[in-house]
Amino acid sequence: MSTHEPSADRDGCPAPTGADSPSRSAVVSAAAPVEEPAVGPETGPSTGPGTESEREAARRTEGEAAGDLAEETEASPRSRSRDALLLVGICLLALLLVNAFVARPFSVPSGSMENSLRPGDRLLANQLAYSFGGHPQRGDVVVFDGTGSFRRGSAEPSGVRGALRSLGQDLGLAPAGDSIYVKRVIGVGGDRVTSTGSGARITVNGVSVDESSYLAPGDEPSDVAFDVVVPAGKLWVMGDHRSASRDSRDHLGEPGGGFVPEGRVIGRAEWVVYPVGHWAGLDRSAAFAAVGGTGGHGDQR
Repeated sequence: MSTHEPSADRDGCPAPTGADSPSRSAVVSAAAPVEEPAVGPETGPSTGPGTESEREAARRTEGEAAGDLAEETEASPRSRSRDALLLVGICLLALLLVNAFVARPFSVPSGSMENSLRPGDRLLANQLAYSFGGHPQRGDVVVFDGTGSFRRGSAEPSGVRGALRSLGQDLGLAPAGDSIYVKRVIGVGGDRVTSTGSGARITVNGVSVDESSYLAPGDEPSDVAFDVVVPAGKLWVMGDHRSASRDSRDHLGEPGGGFVPEGRVIGRAEWVVYPVGHWAGLDRSAAFAAVGGTGGHGDQR
């Protein structure tokens, strides 16, 4: 036989019995009433912790952060564009300075210097080669302005147009013009240069010069006879393709006598940079090594 003891309350007293006795669940409900959701006057049920002002401040902060991010995203392409334009400007300025004062590009228009230079070759002239007291040497390939020597007058425009064209030429942005030539130095100031005109070698200060290393195949040293003494500060120049070159020999009877003033030399041609298959350095020819010390630039004969 089993017994059933009435359940005890927490104080150890028997729990009240009868229909009027509240159930434990009722007691619990009465002791801990269910909390209703807080409802604001206008905002509706609460969705998170904090006061309304704190939530509003948080929303403003989030909006400002989103706006800043949008501004940064919008400004980023502009910033990159400015940086790219600045870099292009710096590169262009550097190129212009190099062209104006260091290495100036020229295009070879004719075959008068074949095979050393061919028509269409793009070369760089070293404009510092004769700075600081230097002088062109025998065997150098030089770029020069033939105005007053190979040309009696300049056909270049005058005024503002002429100044702009000259600036463009100095910077390598405009064609060099008809007065710019490229030739090889055969004699310098003080040298005596002679040719019998019969295909024999040219002599400089009585020394026979072997030019076979650079003369165009099939060409003779000269088919024109001449005997000249180069004035101080002047140059006697000839093309490597002697049969197709108008050079100092063709201007013997003119006021300048075919001599080119050193001050008209723009620079020494040193590199062929285009086309790629014709890249080469234009070193000073060793053909004139035996002439050294026999005169020129104040040397004693």
